[in-house]
Amino acid sequence: MLGNCLENVRKSMPLVHNITNYVTVNDVANAILACGGSPIMSDEPDDVADITSICGGLNINIGTLNKRTIEAMWISGARSKELGHPVLLDPVGAGASALRTNTAVKIMEKIKPDVIRGNISEIKTLALGSGTTKGVDADAADTVTEDNLEAMISFAKNFAAKSGAVVAITGAIDLVADAETCYVIRNGRPEMSRITGTGCQLSGITATYITANPDHKTEAVAAAVCMMGLAGEIGVANMAENEGNSSLRNRIIDAIYNMDAETLDHGAKYEVR
Repeated sequence: MLGNCLENVRKSMPLVHNITNYVTVNDVANAILACGGSPIMSDEPDDVADITSICGGLNINIGTLNKRTIEAMWISGARSKELGHPVLLDPVGAGASALRTNTAVKIMEKIKPDVIRGNISEIKTLALGSGTTKGVDADAADTVTEDNLEAMISFAKNFAAKSGAVVAITGAIDLVADAETCYVIRNGRPEMSRITGTGCQLSGITATYITANPDHKTEAVAAAVCMMGLAGEIGVANMAENEGNSSLRNRIIDAIYNMDAETLDHGAKYEVR
């Protein structure tokens, strides 16, 4: 059951190193704390090797790239692999610029992350080496729907086999796939797209889940995705009449904080294909 992955996070309280973007760094830290982990944020090249060494996992998010943070990503990624720590790549905006695309592709090929999490446009960019994005949101033509679901499941499995990573494609319908198995997840609310950083928070949470569940990475990623979507559902349900997206942001983090295994197992909406 997915709730076991949640309980393992709460028990082990994994320490996770995050090189993430400065738009959402505070929310990522709070989301990791809420789910039961412990975050460290460091992107100084002279600092990251030591920080990576004392952590159990690494979350790389390319949302606000610069030369210094790219260097830090290489150092941290290499150190994580030396230590056998799980690595997550969030290729934010891959396809929007040559720098983002080339950096994400090189990280995928050379660091070989254990998990790649992004929207369909970003994942297609990594799989095909080209693409377009609308800011950091999926292009309208690039969505997972009931009509193209079978094709997208095959795409996700094939890319997982090619990259060697568990692939999480998030959107209205979420897919979490390895080479053999795909979780089709239908948790979440459209209002979550009105908050900057829910995807970044999910990447931090997912890095925490795979750090706490190293032998069950695919299930751990599915648990994290279901949990975040369910937290969005709970957050929307708890909103008062005059509240807006700022309140929803806090209510989602509160829902993550209060989530337990029973709630997750009861509320997770998924099928395994």
